[in-house]
Amino acid sequence: MAATRKPLLSLLSRVSRTSRRTYGVLAEGSSSSSSSSSNHLINLEYEYSAHNYHPIPVVFSEAKGSIIWDPEGKKYLDFLSAYSAVNQGHCHPKIIKAFQEQAERLTLSSRAFYNDRFPVFAERLTSMFGYEMVLPMNTGAEGVETALKLARKWGYEKKKIPKNEAIIVSCCGCFHGRTLAVISMSCDNEATRGFGPLVPGHIKVDFGDAVALEKIFKEHGDRIAGFLFEPIQGEAGVIIPPKGYLKAVRDLCSKYNVLMIADEIQSGLARSGKMLACDWEGVRPDVVILGKALGGGVIPVSAVLADKDVMLCIRPGEHGSTFGGNPLASVVAIASLDVIQEEKLAESRDEVKEGSKVLHDVLELDLPNMQKAKPKDSPTTATICDRCGRNLYDPSDRAL
Repeated sequence: MAATRKPLLSLLSRVSRTSRRTYGVLAEGSSSSSSSSSNHLINLEYEYSAHNYHPIPVVFSEAKGSIIWDPEGKKYLDFLSAYSAVNQGHCHPKIIKAFQEQAERLTLSSRAFYNDRFPVFAERLTSMFGYEMVLPMNTGAEGVETALKLARKWGYEKKKIPKNEAIIVSCCGCFHGRTLAVISMSCDNEATRGFGPLVPGHIKVDFGDAVALEKIFKEHGDRIAGFLFEPIQGEAGVIIPPKGYLKAVRDLCSKYNVLMIADEIQSGLARSGKMLACDWEGVRPDVVILGKALGGGVIPVSAVLADKDVMLCIRPGEHGSTFGGNPLASVVAIASLDVIQEEKLAESRDEVKEGSKVLHDVLELDLPNMQKAKPKDSPTTATICDRCGRNLYDPSDRAL
């Protein structure tokens, strides 16, 4: 075990010394100014906050780059990155500087007025990813909801789907958020039970199975507005589809006149080693949803990209957001994109790959039985997905 830890420690030491994302790490054991202990804060949250999360019992008090400190000054290395929302590192100085300067000028206008920052952000984002228009939102779930509404509207106006019959196809094991419309596509019983009736108009298909997807397109194609998917499934366990799958999806969506909608909220913005995970197969979705790292770990920023043929189906009054496209978010997003490009984060995949391999070796030794497992106190029925009938804890089981 000691021999396996050596390369990991060497790698972490090198990252601490040279990484552009560590920004002057404090000395081991440095304490924050917080007078509250971790246990006290955990108890406060348990007492006064809704129990919709069961966090790991570690309290973040301060963070720089990839390093986190708790109130007692204990130091941690952040491997979660807020589910990829801080791809650029915690409190990146360039992003924080942009945030501070804009916060002193103008923070919010609402879309009832123009502001001088959103148009710049809109031009930057669309030109960077090669789309004609953007619809700005805040959270990832809002971005997904926006894409669903956009697909339905396009389906009725352009594809001429009969009124109220539009269908969205999504994948088993997907995770797109926890709003009502989004959990209606979920295979997570915890997210769906007790919240019915769910939103109709959804069909499930196995992720990575282009044959099954075409079967659904053949059977329901005249009413299918869009196929929503994660190019790499995150919550399901970082599931990478078979080679050629994304190209097959692009071909099928074009053949059956279905919008290809890529949820790149977690996989996009350099997380996979490309600006978009879809870039690995050179495919261009009709709609792209971005979020998380777009806000640089500072404030929520999400965006939906599409061309005018799709985007202009939405008209004034049909969709919007008070905070979407606000000047503060726009400036932060521009700075976040700058950091990704200037620090060549997409090109750092070889270094990340090396670190991942070493970490994996250590985890195999320390946690040999680490796997997705059903909680012991869960009822037997918790293993079976209410939506598609598959065994949630058996990766070999496919949707019925």
